[in-house]
Parts: sequence; C-alpha cells; structure tokens
Amino acid sequence: MSHDGTQQKLVRMANQIATFFHSQPEAERVQGVATHINKFWESRMRRQFFEMIEEGGEGFDPLVLEAAAHIRKPAPPAPPQASA
Repeated sequence: MSHDGTQQKLVRMANQIATFFHSQPEAERVQGVATHINKFWESRMRRQFFEMIEEGGEGFDPLVLEAAAHIRKPAPPAPPQASA
C-alpha cells in the first residue's frame, strides 16, 4: 500500500472511531477516542498519526484532532542494529 493509501486508511479509521463516539455523551467523547486509539493502534500507526497531525491533520474529524492531546505518543523507532 502506498504512503498516501496508508494515510487515507488511518484518517478513515480514526474518523470511524470519532463517528461512534459522537453518539456518546459529550463528556466521554474525547477520552473515548483517545482510549480506543491507545488500546488498539500499534506504535507504528500512532507514530504515523502524529506525523499527519504535525502536518496539519487534514481530513481528520475535529473530535480526533481534539483527542490527539490525550493519545500516547510512541517513542521514535530504534535505529537498525549494526552487524558484528
């Protein structure tokens, strides 16, 4: 899958989560989106998510953008090990 295709998929997935939480009580929405992403998205997905947010977050539901402050930012990937 292309980089753009992966980004589109992440936007779609995040927005689907937000769509569900729009039906929940307002006090639970932001934390609900953040909790779901923290529990079910692997570090690689969250890393790309934050790259997209830093680039402006185009296409994300406003609820996703608000929840970003509560999503755990993963550590940068470890550099490749040199062969001995």
